[in-house]
Amino acid sequence: MRIPPNHPRRESLLLREKIVEGYKRGIVALEGLIAHGRGECFDYLLGEKTHDFAYEAIRAAAAALLLAEYPVLSVNGNTAMLVPSEIVKLARIVNAKIEVNLFYRTREREEAIADWLRKHGATEVLGVGEDASATIPELFSERRRVSPRGILRADVVFVPLEDGDRTEALRRMGKTVIAVDLNPLSRTARAANITIVDNIVRALPILVEEANKLRKADRSMLRRILEGYDNNHVLSRALIAIKNRLERLANSKIVLDIS
Repeated sequence: MRIPPNHPRRESLLLREKIVEGYKRGIVALEGLIAHGRGECFDYLLGEKTHDFAYEAIRAAAAALLLAEYPVLSVNGNTAMLVPSEIVKLARIVNAKIEVNLFYRTREREEAIADWLRKHGATEVLGVGEDASATIPELFSERRRVSPRGILRADVVFVPLEDGDRTEALRRMGKTVIAVDLNPLSRTARAANITIVDNIVRALPILVEEANKLRKADRSMLRRILEGYDNNHVLSRALIAIKNRLERLANSKIVLDIS
């Protein structure tokens, strides 16, 4: 689809096209299109920009990944389609494993996502086929299936565009969970240790850059970053930012110039 360069919603429409392409490639589930639209709504409320509270969470996420003994980046279809190169770069910087994990799991989707990630530079992708032989306790969806060499073993798990029940299950297992979620009210956002309230296409490049900056920092500095981080405070600031933006819009004159 050709989107005019001057279209006011060009960037948003290009992201939609990526998700649609992902569906056609067998990477994104049909339900993933609905999930993308829900996130887009919250991005409108946030003004489609990365706020200071998101930067703070990104810095804490970079510190947590660099301090981890065995970090794993969990990837679903939407994440694979929107930020494949950034996932691969982040994995290299923080020495993390990449694992496919899906709610709507089929062998075809697993392999399509793994192939797509390899095309973008990944050398190893876990969680495909028989490799997803372990299970997360007290979880009954297909999300429960994980690699014994990946998420099961991980101490820190990065779960962008996640569902809440698995985030809660991973926390019960004692893992540190980092989420990317545009909805600060979601179960995922509230259950994670660190929640980046931002669009993944903006957050991931910043996270890659921040991890690269901090990779040579001493561990005591990284620990101080984490000790000073308060996820509840970050979520509160996100809600206040949405409230303030809605109040400004409600009190302003919205004029449509069609002359």
